[in-house]
Amino acid sequence: MAVAAAAPTARLSRQTWQFTQDVRIHGSAVVVGPKEGEGPLGSLFDKVYGDMYAGQKTWEEAERAMLEEAISLAISKAKLTSQEVDLILAGDLLNQNITATFSAQTMGVPLMGMYGACSTSMLTLANAAAMVNGGYANYAIAACSSHNATAERQFRYPTEYGGQKPPTAQWTVTGAGAGLVGLGGTGPRVTHATVGKVIDMGVHDPQDMGTAMAPAAVSTLITHFHDTDRQPKDYDLIVTGDLASVGYAIAKNLLEQEGYQLGNVYNDCGLMIFSSDQDVFAGGSGCACSAAVTYSYILDQLQKGFLKRVLVCATGALLSPISTLQGNAIPCIAHAVALEGGGA
Repeated sequence: MAVAAAAPTARLSRQTWQFTQDVRIHGSAVVVGPKEGEGPLGSLFDKVYGDMYAGQKTWEEAERAMLEEAISLAISKAKLTSQEVDLILAGDLLNQNITATFSAQTMGVPLMGMYGACSTSMLTLANAAAMVNGGYANYAIAACSSHNATAERQFRYPTEYGGQKPPTAQWTVTGAGAGLVGLGGTGPRVTHATVGKVIDMGVHDPQDMGTAMAPAAVSTLITHFHDTDRQPKDYDLIVTGDLASVGYAIAKNLLEQEGYQLGNVYNDCGLMIFSSDQDVFAGGSGCACSAAVTYSYILDQLQKGFLKRVLVCATGALLSPISTLQGNAIPCIAHAVALEGGGA
């Protein structure tokens, strides 16, 4: 399918891009596990599995099946086929991005694997939009996944161990989200992206991701406001990825210290995806946390006109079992994408 030659991306700074073409999300899909389906956004998800295995033999295979299904549904909802998709940009939390790798192999679509920990949802969306805006792809998929049991096995203790967690811990979301990006159409627009810097505030506790990630979110948000000459009031909703209750309060306080009053416009995906009575400690986390909220609730609200402009700032803790065991602190990053309502 031929498309008009794309104009280059406007580079507002070394961190912020403004997309000069009419870049839009043509279709999106979210597939989740049972706990997520019981949350306040459950009715908006495309598929909710009744157990953590999703019909597979292992949790890792379940995560892969969810990612493949989310991508396939996003393509189908855009009324396209996988042969018309030029590129998949995807990532997950497992070593060497194995979920994304095996999913792309199954689907037979070229892959750019990306890792930003829990910031991967907006890392992939920003780059998919850039590829489409620059004319390097007619259609590109941005996707990511996580699974509570696979993440616990890799980063902490297997669920069978039954280790106790403190209130600062978070519950890794089981699921996958995908968005299909292309030019034109009537879906929500992708207008800006701000790429974050790695921020390390010396936090060592892997059971307190919110405290570790909050400064990275603040850094990216302030950079975005500065580079775009916008203020929090210019958005109907600003969400961070998965700071949950601990990091949310820290980020809000740090932004207020810098002169940014977010008020009721600010929320966090880790607080939105679960209800307070679901026993998820401080709230949700994982690649699928911000992806599930963005590719369901946020896009739905933009498409229906209830929200006009949204800023999603996905946060990621860039630790590994190796770095933790060697006594390193937890470096973090956040990537932000600005979205605007759909329509012609």
